[in-house]
Amino acid sequence: MTWPESVTLRGQHATLEPLTREHHDAMAEATQDGELWKLWYTSVPSPEEMMTEIDRRLGLQAKGSMLPFAVLDSKGTAVGMTTYMNIDAANKRVEIGSTWYAKHVQRSGLNTECKLMLLTYAFETLDCVAVEFRTSFHNHKSRRAIERLGAKFDGILRNHQHHIDGSLRDTCVYSIIQSEWRTVKTHLAFQLETGSRKKE
Repeated sequence: MTWPESVTLRGQHATLEPLTREHHDAMAEATQDGELWKLWYTSVPSPEEMMTEIDRRLGLQAKGSMLPFAVLDSKGTAVGMTTYMNIDAANKRVEIGSTWYAKHVQRSGLNTECKLMLLTYAFETLDCVAVEFRTSFHNHKSRRAIERLGAKFDGILRNHQHHIDGSLRDTCVYSIIQSEWRTVKTHLAFQLETGSRKKE
């Protein structure tokens, strides 16, 4: 049996559904919001590269190393992608990554809820012992977002891989472990609730 199996996760602000090639057009439009592919320290596909990226993720899913999701907003519009990646079924570890969102939903309840749903499923259904997050040393926005989740900084993998421009990337590694999950869950639920109140 494949671990983890494809699943749809539904919340108030977002839905995570299995990524398919049918998401292409909406994803190509979403990535234009903020021209995300122009950020040198990220790996966000351009509209022209979107189908190649979808096929890459689906290929990794077929090999058992990734479970990719399309991120839909409360109206059912695709606004980004996220994944369980570097899946280690034997040791029950996953990384949440390869995530991007259209600019207008960044720093919103949608992102918080997506992370809450993914972490809840990882720890409470998949019984993961740890969930990792990784990002470029220079992606300060991503690093701050990961730290706001309650993930702990594990260290830096120096000259770990290349950025899209060919420069070497130092990768910052964070994680949440099973014993921390209850506190992190309370923290994320509080963030989501207080964020919703501010908009009322």
